[in-house]
Amino acid sequence: MAKDYYEVLGVGKTASADEIKKAYRKLAVKYHPDKNPDDAAAGEKFKEISRAYEVLSDPQKRSQYDQFGSDMFERASAGGGGGPGGGFGGGFGGFSDPRDLFSQIFGNAGGGGGFSFEDMLGGGRRTRRNTKGSDLRFELEIDFIDAVLGADKKIRITKSDLCSRCHGSGSEPGSGKKTCPTCGGSGQAASSMGGFFQTMAACPTCHGSGQVISNPCRSCHGTGKVRVEKELQIHIPPGVDNGSRLRVAGEGEAGTNGSPAGDLYVVIKLRPHNVFQRNGNDIHCDVPVSLCVAALGGVIDVPTVSGKTRMKIPAGTKNGAVLRLRGKGMPALKGGIRGDQLVKLVVETPVSLTKRQMELLKEFQAEERAATYPQQEEFKKNAEPFLR
Repeated sequence: MAKDYYEVLGVGKTASADEIKKAYRKLAVKYHPDKNPDDAAAGEKFKEISRAYEVLSDPQKRSQYDQFGSDMFERASAGGGGGPGGGFGGGFGGFSDPRDLFSQIFGNAGGGGGFSFEDMLGGGRRTRRNTKGSDLRFELEIDFIDAVLGADKKIRITKSDLCSRCHGSGSEPGSGKKTCPTCGGSGQAASSMGGFFQTMAACPTCHGSGQVISNPCRSCHGTGKVRVEKELQIHIPPGVDNGSRLRVAGEGEAGTNGSPAGDLYVVIKLRPHNVFQRNGNDIHCDVPVSLCVAALGGVIDVPTVSGKTRMKIPAGTKNGAVLRLRGKGMPALKGGIRGDQLVKLVVETPVSLTKRQMELLKEFQAEERAATYPQQEEFKKNAEPFLR
């Protein structure tokens, strides 16, 4: 069946050589058999894109393909005969395995020799016999003041830990492991990709370890790990915020075959406070003041996270005015300058007035003049066209 090699590589018919090479490299990494050892479809796709690149990357073959289509190239690939121009050699230009074509294309990707598909995948062909344990996450809700001052908290987690009976070996005390009879201790076994070529994968018997347990531990049944409930004491440093992560090394899931355990990440969640709110390293606090203090000025007590402080209120302070107390905010988690406390003054309208208070307010009202309420006068001026 005729195939559109341009479509196989996802490029247009006018694509440059560099564009074709770039498209091939991207697809080859995605479908390489070493990255998809159990996916036969990926292996076929890898062969298909390799064949398309072999043709389109050669100016002579590309010209022939543009004139006559892919049938002659597909027949050459299927029958092993020479294709147009000679030297097509089984469909891959003399390469018996399309992975050789891949190696040639990527051979200088690192600027020199020695570059391989394993390097691109971080060791894709090399079976990792030892695996570090998984990390764990634990959400810890704390009070606002704990975040300011710091605290020590106890938490309980459930995790896998090394079996105390076999110390993680998986074998009954006094017994050991033996070489895997399937892979001979290599941890790898060959698997076929549709008869075209073979790849190495983790041995199905020992799962890549190269050894099998002859007498499994009675406590962990050969896994080397058991589920435990553990109590830990966590230090909360001053300055943590919502979402802060505290790392406790080695308190994650146990590793395999003596590999280190993962880490525990404690994620901080702050309970809302009824007096203070946080914004970065600043603390906000709304403080109600009387009408008289706002008008005449005075001194009020203001709460802070480190105790009471006295604050002077200037005469004529408006509702919503914000005053700053420097250095009364949150400590910096990683060092630096401590934040400030921002005090928002909320002028409270008096209620439940006595008869005498009512009389005094009426006397005050009788003495009012335009200069007493400049905001009202400014509003009347701006709104005058709409108040007629």
